Amino acid sequence: MAIDPSRVRSIEGAVQSTAPCDFSWDMSITRAEFERSLPAAVDNVAYSVEGQKFTHRAGERFWQITLEPLPDRVIALLRLPRHRVGFRLEGFDDAARAAWIQRFQRYFQRGGG
Repeated sequence: MAIDPSRVRSIEGAVQSTAPCDFSWDMSITRAEFERSLPAAVDNVAYSVEGQKFTHRAGERFWQITLEPLPDRVIALLRLPRHRVGFRLEGFDDAARAAWIQRFQRYFQRGGG
């Protein structure tokens, strides 16, 4: 039986997955606002930009973020720009993936009331 390299056992014996993880969010944000917040959200690592794709690779870890413009959300006289933000994370175990997502969310979180 072959060992699946995308699954490894932690010290506690729980299975940790390093399989690719794909997900997306709809965000009310302009591309300029996104690009302004992205460096801090990804811990200021170097990344490349090609069109709508932002990518970074460090050893076995890889992430890619893709921006897809969406129609503005219109509420009465309010117009909110939107993008579908697609994510692909590879080589992250469960804890590292959760930490990466939490950091990203923290830097893009907006207050309201």
